[in-house]
Amino acid sequence: MSAVAISLAGEDVLLLAQKALYWPRERMLLIADIHFGKAASFRALGIPVPRGTTTENLQSLDALLAAHDVAHILFLGDFLHAKAAHASATLQAMLAWRAHHPELRLTLVRGNHDKHAGDPSTLLRLEMVDEPYVVGPFAFCHHPDLAADGYVVAGHVHPVYRLHAGRESMRLPCFLVGTRRAVLPSFGAFTGGHEIEPGPGDRLYLAVEETIFPLEMG
Repeated sequence: MSAVAISLAGEDVLLLAQKALYWPRERMLLIADIHFGKAASFRALGIPVPRGTTTENLQSLDALLAAHDVAHILFLGDFLHAKAAHASATLQAMLAWRAHHPELRLTLVRGNHDKHAGDPSTLLRLEMVDEPYVVGPFAFCHHPDLAADGYVVAGHVHPVYRLHAGRESMRLPCFLVGTRRAVLPSFGAFTGGHEIEPGPGDRLYLAVEETIFPLEMG
């Protein structure tokens, strides 16, 4: 399946295989850790890495906008990776994408990388807020351990789970859903992951290609 419907803080939401969360009542799409310009930042340091990750990220957003009724994208921090992400080619790609979605509301909850990179260009018309950003029962944050009133929905960790099958294993992006907070996987095309183990009361939902499924924990 490409989506799993769950209830968070009394609200119906969809966990999407594309590593995003959709809140239908608010027509809101939640994206964590997209890290625009990360590859460009590496190239600026002389490290040869592939080009095209900004385009890939924008195409992934377009696919989600085509599949769901979205009025508002909320980015849960780390929109830009570093100051080098302000490179002209990266900005021009984002501005071209923005021009195709002029009515779409965009909000960024500042993350740790955003504070180092600086705010994105005002031409993107991106509303900037600090964590926690409270909407309804949710406290939208970048850092999942931030003390906040409400059910925390955050990113930052880039959670992955190592799934074992006999002698084989693979690391899969996952949603970590607990009783008081949920952590989204990293959305960006050029980001790593941090292996996690669920704690008491936690549920894991693994995202692989076009499928998302709950991890059955015995």
